[in-house]
Amino acid sequence: MIKGPAIIGRNCQIRHNAYIRENVIIGDGCVIGNSSELKNSLLFNGAQVPHFNYIGDSILGHKTHLGAGVKISNIKLMSGNVTVEMNGAPHDTGLRKFGALLGDGAEAGCNAVLNPGSIIGRGAIIYPNVFWRGILPANMIAKNKAEIEVVTKRPREMA
Repeated sequence: MIKGPAIIGRNCQIRHNAYIRENVIIGDGCVIGNSSELKNSLLFNGAQVPHFNYIGDSILGHKTHLGAGVKISNIKLMSGNVTVEMNGAPHDTGLRKFGALLGDGAEAGCNAVLNPGSIIGRGAIIYPNVFWRGILPANMIAKNKAEIEVVTKRPREMA
């Protein structure tokens, strides 16, 4: 579904159940995938949001890629404008809704969540299942280091 206004470039793939809402500009050769939703966003040429993605109030650079289920959150849970932390201090964007800025070639793995005001540098990578907030410099990787515990399976006792 295309609600518009929207500008869609040449040679794009708009896949089944994609929802393109108002104020979207999609460059050439982009992929908007199954059950993905976009609103108030700009996608530069070659950007890929291939399946189950939400992109709101954001800018995705040239050849960015989002894995399945990546969400770009665009509104804070608490009232007030979205802030971006720079040099340890919050800076008010003046915007109630502001998702993320992803530099050229940046990638986010499956089921990652980019919180409001996230800035991801060129070539940076967010690993799967990471909940990111803040600025990730160019060519850096953000990944979870959660410890996984493996235990012996024991039979349940009968009541």
